[in-house]
Amino acid sequence: MAVVLVDTGILYAMADMDDAWHESVKAFLKNAKDILVLPITVVPEICYLLNTHLGPCAERKFLASLLGGEFKIEGMNNQDFRRSYQLLEVYSEMNIGMVDASIVAIAERLKIPRLMTTDRRHFSVIRPRHCQTFELLP
Repeated sequence: MAVVLVDTGILYAMADMDDAWHESVKAFLKNAKDILVLPITVVPEICYLLNTHLGPCAERKFLASLLGGEFKIEGMNNQDFRRSYQLLEVYSEMNIGMVDASIVAIAERLKIPRLMTTDRRHFSVIRPRHCQTFELLP
């Protein structure tokens, strides 16, 4: 079974039926047999966005999905924080931010080349250490 890291935009697109990515993400996930790995850094970001834009019910629904085991939560270690800092320095002109940097660091550590993301602007440019480019889904 394949493994894919999940970024914040995917989670938001699933929750917001008006999001431009909603239908393509829904269709992809309906047929996916992948293990969905969620970096811990994505959790507070998506909770904030859901609560702010869609309300507390959306945030609770997301947290219920975590409790239900829909995602494998991946934490960060010191090496990941160090690598995230390096990425923030290397891509400072792009202003990638900590969450994106942490996703790259975790992907490198776990050697995961596949990302579910709506953020093509950043992840299509970043060059990870473990592969030439990320495979961006959907």
